Amino acid sequence: MSYLRGAAIVALGVMFHGPLSLAAEVIGEATRIRTEVRGAGGPLAVKDPVHRDERILTSKSGLGQFVFRDGTKLAIGWGSSVVIDKFVFDDSNSLQKLSLRATKGTFRWISGKSKSTAYEILTPAGTIGVRGTAFDFYVRGDGTTAVVLLNGAASFCGPGGCKQLTRRCDCIVANRNGKLSDARRVDRRILETLGDEAALPFLSGNQQLAGGLGWVGGGCSIRAALPIPPTQVTPRRAPKPEAPKPPPREKPRVDHDKDPRDPGRPRRDDDKRPDHDEPRRDPGRPSHEHDDPRPDRGDSRPDHGEPARDPGAPRPDPVREG
Repeated sequence: MSYLRGAAIVALGVMFHGPLSLAAEVIGEATRIRTEVRGAGGPLAVKDPVHRDERILTSKSGLGQFVFRDGTKLAIGWGSSVVIDKFVFDDSNSLQKLSLRATKGTFRWISGKSKSTAYEILTPAGTIGVRGTAFDFYVRGDGTTAVVLLNGAASFCGPGGCKQLTRRCDCIVANRNGKLSDARRVDRRILETLGDEAALPFLSGNQQLAGGLGWVGGGCSIRAALPIPPTQVTPRRAPKPEAPKPPPREKPRVDHDKDPRDPGRPRRDDDKRPDHDEPRRDPGRPSHEHDDPRPDRGDSRPDHGEPARDPGAPRPDPVREG
């Protein structure tokens, strides 16, 4: 793949750029490719070289990550177009100029070890000045550009003046007519301003980057700023305290020497329960307590003062009237 791409670039260099060495100058290589990413010689693969003046295009779902000779890293998201049109080293093999022209799409940039003055990024709305930094930027089809600072510092200059981005997660939006917003912290509303839910996919989480390009933007994620519909909010309820268990009920102790009707009064002898060892009395038998205390006279008739008669004496005949 690399050989065929190199041959194609050599042919393009002869046709459009004259000297072969300038057209075929290798300035970096691809480190990650997803779906379809194309260069001047066709589809790119991991470890394929990137050459100066080569236009890189990504499909609607494409993603490419690249590293340049000075350590600069560039991620190119879906639907993007970019050209590295200047890449100049001096005699000491230090980078003097790296100029990148972004026509459309979304990008993440992390500066390499070169001086900040060596970097320049051109967009239809203005120029991004790099100060040893990391940032995301998005270019809409009409040239409207958004820049989100992830680390370090940056500037943006266009027809309407310049703005400085000095705080992490600062964001500005500019258009071709020179209108330039003030820097403010990025949030979900930036997608409404740009009119494109697919903008800034590295911050929204719609596209995932690998390695150092992935972790640098975590603190500025606009995915975390998504509003939660009220119907999905579930208030956290405090755990209901457990009711204390009542102590076990003790059986009341019965003191047989106390009157159950009045526990404070001692039981009298007549209150005591009957002794179950005594023989039970026939309830039909008259109680001894109600027996006649007088001796049995052998006659149940009432005594009207008659002298007692010997029970063995003959009974006198009743007097019969003539």
